[in-house]
Amino acid sequence: MTAIRPAGSGRPAPTAPGPSAGGGRGVATTARGSLFGLAGSAANALFGFVLVAVVTHGLGARGAGAVFTGVAAFTILSNALKLGADTALVRFVSRDLELSGGGGVPGLLRISVLPTLLASAAGAAVLVCSPGLAGLLLPELDPGQAAALIRLFAAFLPVTTVALVLLGATRGYGSVVPFVGVEQIGKPLLRVLLAVPLVLLAPSVGALSAAWLVPGVLGLVAACVSLRGSRRTHPGTGRPPPQAGEFWAFAGPRAISSVFDITAVWIGVLLLSALGTAAEAGVYTAIGRLVTAGTLLQLAIRLAVAPQISRLLAGGDAPGAHHLHRLSTRWIALFSWPVFLVLAGYPRTVLSLFGPGFSGGAAGLVVLAAACLVNVGVGNAQTVILMAGRSVWNLAVAGAAFVVQLGSAVWLVPRYGVLGAAVSWALAIVVDNGASALLARYRLGFRTVDRGYVCAALVGLGSVALPVCAVRTLFGDSVPGLFLGIVLSIGAFGAAVWRYRLPLGVGEFFGALRKRGSENSR
Repeated sequence: MTAIRPAGSGRPAPTAPGPSAGGGRGVATTARGSLFGLAGSAANALFGFVLVAVVTHGLGARGAGAVFTGVAAFTILSNALKLGADTALVRFVSRDLELSGGGGVPGLLRISVLPTLLASAAGAAVLVCSPGLAGLLLPELDPGQAAALIRLFAAFLPVTTVALVLLGATRGYGSVVPFVGVEQIGKPLLRVLLAVPLVLLAPSVGALSAAWLVPGVLGLVAACVSLRGSRRTHPGTGRPPPQAGEFWAFAGPRAISSVFDITAVWIGVLLLSALGTAAEAGVYTAIGRLVTAGTLLQLAIRLAVAPQISRLLAGGDAPGAHHLHRLSTRWIALFSWPVFLVLAGYPRTVLSLFGPGFSGGAAGLVVLAAACLVNVGVGNAQTVILMAGRSVWNLAVAGAAFVVQLGSAVWLVPRYGVLGAAVSWALAIVVDNGASALLARYRLGFRTVDRGYVCAALVGLGSVALPVCAVRTLFGDSVPGLFLGIVLSIGAFGAAVWRYRLPLGVGEFFGALRKRGSENSR
């Protein structure tokens, strides 16, 4: 959606397709933000992997399954009780910066924070007053222990929810530093630092759950400090804030679709805990960590590109937004496809890193790796839809994917356990991303496939698939095979990227970084 700028804004509309000046600035900002986001995503994946390994080694698959079932329920609730305000703030704050320099941000915060605080407090009260819920989610724990665990998670629910909303506002200012610093580096690192001594001295389900929750308090403090600094830097021109109706008309559908999005990640854990065993829930959690690690570049670019696309559309620069989407999708596909090919080639070896008993989830990992090829292949189509203001479309797509996942999971999980949960999630991934890509292309005009994209597909898939298949045939799914396959794949991939660096847009990416650095040095 292209917004019309106010009369007298002085900015001419672009007259030809291709990257405009605004689009170039968007590329530069996205490039720098993507690198920082990538570092944060890598740290998050690393610390998340370490945390899962620490908890599973300390408590076993059964105890770890109980901890991560609580984490799953907490994560779903906290994301639901944001009421879509975090994504709405990304869009509305970035638009306000483009149109008034940030004058409407205080009003946006008044509109968004209080409702989410009240909703999360009410959600915590419901958890505390529902003793039967503990037995349903954690049937393998003692009833008293299960109830105490649910109360512990409830106590931290308002803190985490409000922090996520405030971090959404900081992203609207165009910087990913606060979000990455808090959610992807600070909290994951603190969780590991707290969990390690607990596992060594007094491992228990309650103590390790507390280690996961406590860093959320520091996250709220950091979010408040960062947002205060951003507001001070961008005081704006005093433009009146949008009406609450306009804000919540966008946030409302997003609130529901965000529940579908986060539930897609965790519903398998909950169903395996309720319909299967805690051990299966622990194995599935490990698979989810690996899949999430494979999408770290996509998340990094999403964090950086969302406010840029919103600002370009608000400023009337649709060609610049289209170019930014095409280029960022190319980067995501090029560097993410090889990761999932490696995971699909050596699933048992990779899962064995979590400890004994986890290699049984190999088939599920292969299924999800295949589905994620579609996920990263369409880039951030969902982000395009949201930043164009089409939150209702996003809700319809996410709802359809959720129905597919839940319906198939209820039938598959009792019969096939971890594999059934993985298949149901894979189906949802394909439905969600495929439908979003079609809407972005045919309703909003955001084209993804071009010459550079085709080149990225050939390089990202071909240069890695050949050595992985050859080494897997010779050495099997083993540690030596994994090591040799990774080494040969990196060599072939690096050579191919260098050979086709021009159609891949590698030069534009690093050129944007150099340009941004020179601008900051002046």
